Amino acid sequence: MKLDRLLGILTILLQNKRVTAPQLAEKFEVTRRTIGRDIDALCRTGIPIVTYQGGGGGISIADGYKLDKSILTADELSSIIAALKGIGSVSEKSQVERTLDKLSANKDTVVSLREPIVIDLASHYKGSLAPKIKIIKQAVLEQRLIEFDYYYEKGQTRRRIEPYFVIFQWTAWYVFGFCLERQDWRMFKLTRLWGLQLCGENYTLREIPPERRDFNAHLPDNKKLVALFEPSVKYQLIETYGLNCFTETQDGRLRLETGYTNRDYTISWLLGFGNKAKVIEPIDMADEIKRIAKKIIQNYK
Repeated sequence: MKLDRLLGILTILLQNKRVTAPQLAEKFEVTRRTIGRDIDALCRTGIPIVTYQGGGGGISIADGYKLDKSILTADELSSIIAALKGIGSVSEKSQVERTLDKLSANKDTVVSLREPIVIDLASHYKGSLAPKIKIIKQAVLEQRLIEFDYYYEKGQTRRRIEPYFVIFQWTAWYVFGFCLERQDWRMFKLTRLWGLQLCGENYTLREIPPERRDFNAHLPDNKKLVALFEPSVKYQLIETYGLNCFTETQDGRLRLETGYTNRDYTISWLLGFGNKAKVIEPIDMADEIKRIAKKIIQNYK
């Protein structure tokens, strides 16, 4: 990718006094002519690159260049590397490795590939996530429709959408796009999405309303939950909602008041606490948990 290569060339020039076109061509596995076009592109952005002919010649950034290495500091490059490693957990490993190699000009580079931050965005879903993300990414770049089966609380449906973004939010991956069935913008969770197909039809880009660009609005938590928990599960509440998510009652139990999005998921989460959780509000959720508990008892009779 050209942008990828330009970033790599700029990084090398910032970290080395002078390099040659053949060295860059070999590094990025392109022709010297391509490197020449890349250098021209960097010059057009305002970066003063100087070429020297003859013995000891090469390419370098002009002396006295004011921005110097502040264009991409060590911390900024480290952040890029950490992000690339995170993306690498759900994409083709070889492609990310090539990009990481381009960001490390030599063994003495100011940025170490031994970045201490490890980001794994795939977990045990990588086997199914990576192909989905690859297909959706292709569809977005080529402006092609995608079609898939979607499983949710009401059952199963077949959807066809115009994809715009792949989003990682709230520990899960989503595709955001315009749903042709609903004629509205929607987010679909990738782990609930199967039978994904790249369609032959193209679509024309739509203007996304500003209010729909707030992706949190697609996952509202405006339903209120009030529940009491035994002190022994405090760490689980902190893990899910944070350190100050509850108040302690006089009898030592933990009172949680929070919003939730998906009713069925919330019920499943509460059932995971067994007899260490009791729902106060909403009443209909407490009643539903009672019915489920009775059915569980029947299963074991």
